[in-house]
Amino acid sequence: MTALDSVARPGAPASPGKAVTALALRQVRRPALVVTVLAAGMSVLVATTYDNVMATGGQAASLAALAGNPAIRTLFGEPTALDDPGGFTVWRTGTFLAVLIGVWGLLAATRITRGQEDAGHWDLLLAGRVPLHGVVRRHVTVLAAATGVAGAAVAVALVAAGTDPGGAMLHGAGLATLGVFFVGVAGLTAQVFPARAVASGGAVAVLGASLLLRMVGDGVSALAWARWLTPFGLLELTRPYDTGRWLPLLVLAAAAVLLVAVVPAAAKRRDLRGGWLAPATGRAPRLALLGSVYGFAVRRTVRPLAGWSAGVAAYFLLIGLIAKSMTDFLADNPRFADLAAQAGFAGLGRVEGYAATLFALLAVPVGVFTAVRIAASAAAETDRLLTPLYAGPVTRRASAGAEMLAAAGGAVVLTLVAGLATWAGTAIVGAGLSLGRALAGCLNVLPVVALCLGAAVFALGVLPRAVAGIGALPAVGGFLLLVLAVDAGAPAWVVKLSPFAHLAAVPDQAPDWAGVAGMMAISVALCVVGVGAYERRDLRG
Repeated sequence: MTALDSVARPGAPASPGKAVTALALRQVRRPALVVTVLAAGMSVLVATTYDNVMATGGQAASLAALAGNPAIRTLFGEPTALDDPGGFTVWRTGTFLAVLIGVWGLLAATRITRGQEDAGHWDLLLAGRVPLHGVVRRHVTVLAAATGVAGAAVAVALVAAGTDPGGAMLHGAGLATLGVFFVGVAGLTAQVFPARAVASGGAVAVLGASLLLRMVGDGVSALAWARWLTPFGLLELTRPYDTGRWLPLLVLAAAAVLLVAVVPAAAKRRDLRGGWLAPATGRAPRLALLGSVYGFAVRRTVRPLAGWSAGVAAYFLLIGLIAKSMTDFLADNPRFADLAAQAGFAGLGRVEGYAATLFALLAVPVGVFTAVRIAASAAAETDRLLTPLYAGPVTRRASAGAEMLAAAGGAVVLTLVAGLATWAGTAIVGAGLSLGRALAGCLNVLPVVALCLGAAVFALGVLPRAVAGIGALPAVGGFLLLVLAVDAGAPAWVVKLSPFAHLAAVPDQAPDWAGVAGMMAISVALCVVGVGAYERRDLRG
């Protein structure tokens, strides 16, 4: 459905401005509802299971001592008020929910602004009375309100779970404001860069750098001031359920409002389908890898793969650098190692167990990468970029196969980059993790990534409007299912529904070859069905 279809449909608001707002709401309402329910539900579950996790009063104090270790703070943030259900929930879920809301906000912003504009869906809409900067402003405003609803839902959920209303309100407001901040970042990159992919990559790079800066500020006492320079650090400094500081939230809110306000002004000073940074003109054509659909798929993957590799390398280098601090602390304090195991972080007292625990998380970004690459093919189809290709002697099976191979190859590269970065970090600090074990631990997550690839290809053939969401489900949804099922004490069969339950703790343990074989078989079946459906359905556009 185009923008004009939405505005002109029977029963639409008479005002052009209201029609644009209604269009933006239609484009984000379903994913916004999913994010809101997920954020609120996860908060309620952790808060209501607090008494089970902290069976005795001494456990909270012991966990606080454990979390005081610089390595723990680097990974999970500064612990505050762990003796309170609300404080424990913020520490356990705060960073994850902030990343979830921030990533969704920025990707949605580039999708419904730059993506719709580049696809030509705004052409007739902009021929009316609403100018480009007005359309952008209304879309960004709707997204900012959607992130605000998600934050408010978290606050209501925590109050309903019996936590302190003041702390719940502060935490929810912080999450909402952080979401608005990244909506503003993505809205601005969509005006600066003349393509959706580059705009999304720039916004994701800002988010990744902000998260790494927060980790550095938590891990190095001398650099604690750096948390004031990152939205994740400001969110942490609010300290809900503890001192309840509103100043960091006000600083974050001021930055968010400024960004959102600048976006329409930036849109007002550029041409339609243009950007502040225009592509170079007059250069010689670059024809590398354009001789086949397979080469073209690789060419389309190289640039985003470089950005993802940089982020993965930076994160896992930091993981390696703090490995010795973590393992030495837990080896000297076995009681804390037991508490970490009860909190879901088993084996942290050995470098192999520590690496295995963190390597399992690698499946999430790599799985999302593969889903995004297949989703790029669906977007190219919608934008009518594949129509001339399929009009020639190129079959859909060959095109889809090329994209699958390029995405799978990129996933392998990302896992190898993570293994090399972790090994380099542990080598620098003398943690004693061999290169072979580091690479084995990273490659161990590929079956979960394969499930993401299979789900994305299946969606490409059956439900092309939701390729990214369905493709990311085995990694993101599987990880959440495992965490929530363990926290809630769910039956074993529920836990085993998560793909992560079938991953062995490599390199601390031998691989689970039965689980690997099962996941790979499911992935192949999904790919076969997806490609078959892709060949039979009509092209979108």
